[in-house]
Amino acid sequence: MRAGRLLLLFSLLVAAGLVSVWRGWLPLSAAWNPWAPLQVREPPNLLTRFKLMRLRADPQLCDQVLRDSGLRVARQQDSRPDADCPLRNVLRVQGGDIALSSSFLASCPLAVAFALYQYHALQPAAQAVYGQRISRIEHLGSFACRNMYSRENGFRSQHATADALDISGFRLADGRHISVLKDWPGEGADARFLRLARDGACDAFNVVLSPDYNAAHRNHFHLDVGPWWICR
Repeated sequence: MRAGRLLLLFSLLVAAGLVSVWRGWLPLSAAWNPWAPLQVREPPNLLTRFKLMRLRADPQLCDQVLRDSGLRVARQQDSRPDADCPLRNVLRVQGGDIALSSSFLASCPLAVAFALYQYHALQPAAQAVYGQRISRIEHLGSFACRNMYSRENGFRSQHATADALDISGFRLADGRHISVLKDWPGEGADARFLRLARDGACDAFNVVLSPDYNAAHRNHFHLDVGPWWICR
């Protein structure tokens, strides 16, 4: 009985705190206020995933967050509800501070997570290993209306909702190319950078799969903002 009362009291205190923050009675910095818009220039924290989730059904909030992201995006029209893989609140990411091998479709959470990844993981890793910036990201695509591993039956892939991106390589400012397929197995600077790039992605994305996961990912990093959490 006592444990139950303590749990009820704790729940009431948490609820009161959340209401106080929402009403503005308890001031918090924007980074730690769950109701404040996510700020891409601020490092990810424990609230980042919650704030990314809020963007999924709120195009206006999405546009507000992306305004300071450094990404060039173009909003796409929602697909028909009866489409095999219907898309809503989707953008075409065209580039930004880092060039892309090609533009890609992204849900708003994926686009914002991608911006977070560039600022807080990818560029710091490149500076730490090479002393220079990443100038280009090479990818294998994002949206694909298919099941996981392209199986005939099974769960839909996160690619089917434009919630996933597959990155295959990077190009440095001096033109040097780093390939997940060729450079992951090594032990030099390129392999060290790729592991930092993989590990850093886990702060922005919910699922990060690399060659360590299975042979199907030997040539790319799978990054997604779906409902599961895994970093490998």
